[in-house]
Amino acid sequence: MSLTNKISMLLSRPGDNNVQKDDVPWWMRYGGRALGTVGSFIAIILGLLNVAGIILLDVKCLIAGIWQMLAGFVVIVAEAPCCCFFIDYVQTLSDNIESRPYWNKAALYIGLSLPPFFLCFFSVSTFLGSGSIFATGIIYGMMALGKKASIEDMRTSAANLEAGLGQPTTAPRATLVTNEQPVSFTGAPLPH
Repeated sequence: MSLTNKISMLLSRPGDNNVQKDDVPWWMRYGGRALGTVGSFIAIILGLLNVAGIILLDVKCLIAGIWQMLAGFVVIVAEAPCCCFFIDYVQTLSDNIESRPYWNKAALYIGLSLPPFFLCFFSVSTFLGSGSIFATGIIYGMMALGKKASIEDMRTSAANLEAGLGQPTTAPRATLVTNEQPVSFTGAPLPH
């Protein structure tokens, strides 16, 4: 058994059918899962450091630390439910999150990581902890965009647009207004 097969077996979800459902490369899928798992541990540990900010009477950093720890817990439940097997509903929640499209996970992770930045702005632990969750959201956002077209397809599309042979179907004037008139400047109004 090769090293990549062992790593794939360790990172695969229990009950997963190991069939690639989309055209996302394996390294990006497992990289997102690994960054989410490690980043959530980092966020939880560094969230504890933010909570210690109550010693300096910094309530905003206390709230940011609590939020960061909860965000880390949500990410670890979604990415590595084996770390929280002692909680009953974790597998159900993880399966529910896993069945969603990649852009939903990206929006969830980015949305969870932003409030600590605004609450405790000058803290390095906030940047590292919530930043790792934010980076996981960015990776899932890139996975949602999908695979890029081949170089031949992009060249033919660009050549057709240059030659005027094809108009993009998503042009605003194609669907917005059917009786559109060109904008022109008629000059300054005449005084009466």
